[in-house]
Amino acid sequence: MKAIRTRGGISLRLDIRALVIVLVLLCAALAASVALIGTGDFPISATDVIRTLLGNGDAGQEFIVNELRLPRVLVGLLVGAALALGGALFQAISRNPLGSPDILGLGQGSTAGALVMIVLFSGSAAQVALGALVGGLVTGFAIYLLAWKRGVHGYRLVLVGIGMSAVMSAVNGYLLTKADIVDAARATVWMTGSLDGRDWNQVWPLLALCAVLVPVVLTYARPLRMLEMGDDVANALGVRVERTRLVLLVAAVLLTAAATAAAGPVGFVALTAPQLARRLTRSPGPNIAASMCMGAALLVTADWISQRAFGADQLPVGVVTGVVGGVYLLWLLVSERKAGRI
Repeated sequence: MKAIRTRGGISLRLDIRALVIVLVLLCAALAASVALIGTGDFPISATDVIRTLLGNGDAGQEFIVNELRLPRVLVGLLVGAALALGGALFQAISRNPLGSPDILGLGQGSTAGALVMIVLFSGSAAQVALGALVGGLVTGFAIYLLAWKRGVHGYRLVLVGIGMSAVMSAVNGYLLTKADIVDAARATVWMTGSLDGRDWNQVWPLLALCAVLVPVVLTYARPLRMLEMGDDVANALGVRVERTRLVLLVAAVLLTAAATAAAGPVGFVALTAPQLARRLTRSPGPNIAASMCMGAALLVTADWISQRAFGADQLPVGVVTGVVGGVYLLWLLVSERKAGRI
């Protein structure tokens, strides 16, 4: 940790290790993005990808890179960053490494909203995305209300979220039984979580939402670190606890719901990315920048693996993140049990 004082009398503390980790993760995300753009039926070298992105490619490369593959990669980066940030906020607010949107039922709520549009209304892709967004928001609001008792506390939030997850899973199963074979197949593909077919129509709304919410979260970064010390300590330090918690919960729900609307319920990125970022930086607090870079790097790397590691059979990215995240969840549960926290 290094202290920096500006000429205006403002002092800042700079965590050198955390800064290095953020830069490394950012470079890893960009490198994976270049590799992913070059992957496909028409392979393009990394040098040609970079040259095309700078506007110096030929007409064929311009079309393949800028119109077909770049939007998919940008959606992957934004979804990974949004899920990781949402997970970091939930884990910091609940003070529980299991307090992520995957566990709390937000993904299942978004899935329920999407299934309603698919099964009951045979909705278009835009309507399905809107249904997923509304479903996530309604589920988050319900969890907050049910967890409220003179404030929202960590373990109550997690327990209510687990219960809501079970209810939403049952609702999703019921909706699938009511669907015809075509809609059921379409819904199953969406529920897996995939970046296939993503274009600029998914990029711009998610980018705009992140551009609004990330600065809001950064504004509350210091109060959020104090919340992790407990409500009493945060109150004593002048933090408006419930207002801070509500603003950050709304931001986390919006980020998670928007990411799910754009790519489906991609599992376990929100759970694993913040924890991996914290272990790498060895820094307390939500590690907002490191978590976002880790989430972006994880998702685009998983998408590259899903396209390259299984030969001609390309898997949805949600399958890869589910396998990796499931293994990590088991390891985390064992670690928490050995530490006596569960």
